[in-house]
Amino acid sequence: QVQLVESGGGLVQPGGSLKLSCAASGISFAFRNMGWYRQAPGQQRELVAVATDGGSLRYADSVKGRFTISRDSVKNTVTLQMNSLKPEDTAVYYCNAFHIITGQNTWGQGTQVTVSS
Repeated sequence: QVQLVESGGGLVQPGGSLKLSCAASGISFAFRNMGWYRQAPGQQRELVAVATDGGSLRYADSVKGRFTISRDSVKNTVTLQMNSLKPEDTAVYYCNAFHIITGQNTWGQGTQVTVSS
């Protein structure tokens, strides 16, 4: 059974940091882009960052320089280090695995990140 489980969300003050982790089971990272998306209330889900199968790292303009994505294909984990958090970063963050050949798209259940004083 393919499963992605996120952890690390919570409440943080503006300017603070959080580290999100995603543990994958039942899948291999081979041929998969691993990414983080977020969805704020009333908004569409948007891409935050992706670590591609080919080794590229891509970020949304709104998080460049503040967030860092990394993937570990041995441990089957992907993390998102978030620094200098802003209230507009508040959202549910979802881990995603996309198979670049089959198109299989797998989502985690999401973890809430709230940035507020």
